[in-house]
Amino acid sequence: MFHLVDRSPWPLVSAFGAFFLTTGLVFFMHRVEVGLFLVFLGLIIILGTMYVWWRDVIREAAYQGNHTSAVQLGLSMGFILFVVSEIMLFFAFFWAVFHSSLSPAIVGGLVWPPYDVATLSAGHMPFLNTVILLTSSVTVTAAHNSLLKGDVKSFRIELAFTVFLGLLFEALQLMEYAEAPFNISDGIYGSTFYTLTGLHGMHVFVGALFLLVALFRSIKGNLLVDHHLGFEFAVWYWHFVDAVWIFLFGFIYIWGTW
Repeated sequence: MFHLVDRSPWPLVSAFGAFFLTTGLVFFMHRVEVGLFLVFLGLIIILGTMYVWWRDVIREAAYQGNHTSAVQLGLSMGFILFVVSEIMLFFAFFWAVFHSSLSPAIVGGLVWPPYDVATLSAGHMPFLNTVILLTSSVTVTAAHNSLLKGDVKSFRIELAFTVFLGLLFEALQLMEYAEAPFNISDGIYGSTFYTLTGLHGMHVFVGALFLLVALFRSIKGNLLVDHHLGFEFAVWYWHFVDAVWIFLFGFIYIWGTW
């Protein structure tokens, strides 16, 4: 049996938030004074709407019992399609790397990376970040298994450690940016490097928040052994983020520095 959701103002409110955000960004890039105000207004509306909208979804699932097996199947299919769209997004930027590296431009000396770019060593900070993310993939899987066994204490510890590893990854990535000998304006290499690693870093941050919400839900007692679809989505998303980093490490840091 499918659940028909109640009337909600949040889709309309979030649309206004997205409109203010995008319009504000355009104005800000054209140095219009009101642009920065619209950006912050849009962000506040979007973040506030995310909170109240997801609060309503959690209430429907945990307290009202409206998420039947058929509804959960539909939500799972929707989330899988969302992850596929994210894969296509990263594929587009990887395509730019492949195109530029397999057919280097003459301005870069017909080599990849361009002759005037001092690249980062894959064996230092990138390798450490790889170990951190792979470890977090193990800990989040352990947390899922602990939840299925009903071991709530171990679940919370392992999940909190996973969030810590994600935030540690973010901190090390920012340190790498601060020490990098090139920036985003250094030709196609700099633009593809910062676009891909920055986009991935944003996804790590979102994934860490996703897991943190699951941790708070567990503490409040509305994440059950047999009803935790939101946490499963967070686990899927985290594994997707880890898989993307493996490709980044291989094609950006190793292959891109030969």
